[in-house]
Amino acid sequence: MTHYHLNGKTALVTGGSRGIGRAIVQHLAAAGADVAFTYRSRKEEADNLVAELQASGRKALAFQSDAASTAQSNDVVQAVIKEFGRLDILVNNAGVTKDGLLMRMSEQDWDEVIATNLKSVFNFTKAACRQMMGQQTGSIINISSVVGLMGNAGQSNYVASKAGVVGFTKSMAKELASRNVRVNAIAPGFIETDMTEKLNDKQKEGILGIIPMKRMAKPEEVARVVCFLASDDAGYITGQTLSVDGGMAM
Repeated sequence: MTHYHLNGKTALVTGGSRGIGRAIVQHLAAAGADVAFTYRSRKEEADNLVAELQASGRKALAFQSDAASTAQSNDVVQAVIKEFGRLDILVNNAGVTKDGLLMRMSEQDWDEVIATNLKSVFNFTKAACRQMMGQQTGSIINISSVVGLMGNAGQSNYVASKAGVVGFTKSMAKELASRNVRVNAIAPGFIETDMTEKLNDKQKEGILGIIPMKRMAKPEEVARVVCFLASDDAGYITGQTLSVDGGMAM
């Protein structure tokens, strides 16, 4: 599944029960990491994933938690450290969309997307960085989006949140580098998930028209890049945003 070795490492993934997050959780575990993840509402999917990981011999924990809540984020990180004794990898993946043209966008739609997609990265990074700095090792991987680099009509809230993640990543990389904690971002393009399943044929055609590789990515193609950035093979890489987009943003 993956060639990177994460044996003895502990990972925490936000929004890990489905889509890209689920693939990330599965690949980190396959590479040898013990994995905790958060989810918002789908308890059955989360429980099934925990059972799957435990059956493969990994330690696994799931936390029902709102990533936008600073208090809940702190509680999750402390519980993971208490249970696993350390925290080596943090993947900030939790995200939502509330698309609409700015003229029609409500304040609530703006605030909710910024809180879930951007404030959550602040919440979990702040909660986790003390432990990683003390260990003198850690890898934080923030999931941004190709539209955070390019912009997209009808997604000003989502794009602002994902561009914010890129800027936050660079600032954290500079703050934490002296303690051997690396911080990078991944900017996925269009991925085959529940989100893109809802598109009609004409919309899908339009999307493929702007992707040089003429296909969407599979979630595991993002997950493998996470495993690379989490591993010691990426030991001299920090502050970078890696696009996994079939060539959309160049």
